Amino acid sequence: MKKILIFYGAYGGGHVAAANSLKNFIDKNYEDSDVEAIDCIEYISKYANKISTKAYVGLTKNTPFLWKKLYSGSNKGTLAFISNTSNRLMAIKLAKLIKEKKPDLIISTHPFSSQMCAILKKKKTISCELATIMTDYHIHNQWLMLPEFVDYFFVATEQMKEDMIKLNIPSKKIHSTGIPVSPKFNENFDREEIFDDLWLDKDKFTALLFGGGEFGLGKNMAVKVLETAIKMFRDIQIIAISGKNKKMNKAFKAIVERTNSDSRVKVLEFTDKVPELMNISDVVITKAGGLTITESLVSGLPIIIINPIPRSRRRKCSIFS
Repeated sequence: MKKILIFYGAYGGGHVAAANSLKNFIDKNYEDSDVEAIDCIEYISKYANKISTKAYVGLTKNTPFLWKKLYSGSNKGTLAFISNTSNRLMAIKLAKLIKEKKPDLIISTHPFSSQMCAILKKKKTISCELATIMTDYHIHNQWLMLPEFVDYFFVATEQMKEDMIKLNIPSKKIHSTGIPVSPKFNENFDREEIFDDLWLDKDKFTALLFGGGEFGLGKNMAVKVLETAIKMFRDIQIIAISGKNKKMNKAFKAIVERTNSDSRVKVLEFTDKVPELMNISDVVITKAGGLTITESLVSGLPIIIINPIPRSRRRKCSIFS
């Protein structure tokens, strides 16, 4: 039996979803493997995880310009030093978990866990194989700390692979596989049944709006987008997902009631039916998250990106370059 650990961090839902998709795929297709997915930051410190997650949400929603500076600054310089140093310290506790689990392979879907495991391997604290799954369409240096100790890199595009080769990472380590998503996105669904369940018209143009819950557009922006869509496009129907954000859900429902549009707008909370909803939709309205973009592309849907989080201008997003 091969023991596999999948480490993720809850800064953005994509890292979590990618980890779960990988676990489900391995569980289904490799009976000789024992797979466990773990939030490594939560394991190291629940308090630090709670504070840092709230900080991420607050920065990306309320002060995106500041997030851009932090994101760019963490590529190198003082902020990169602070980030790398903190990961060295956190790696000490993570080593305890790894020694207990004794994995043959560790897969990371977040740069922090990738860094920590590479640090431990450099120190010869661990000796198992390491794989890093990049859950975005561009390269940030935080993914590439100590790459000589990572055995496999899985990236979204061939352009990313070429960019990494230019950084002197051996091509044999880099695999252009795309970002992992649930195999359910390739299934055939009964579209008519899904429309009936939602009390929507199967013959109308359907837009799927991801408010994004905790890590999405932010309540004010999502509410503004939904209200604008309802008022400007009266011939379309909308599925608006508020996720676990109760305030957003309440605000969505208030708009629907105020505009008397309950016959063509359906508000949903957190749902595990995203593959089904994308299957019946004609367009996706979302933030620029790597996983949702990938799910939309796999579903063959055009994408309207709203209020993307600012990133460094030094690198173009590989999918568009």
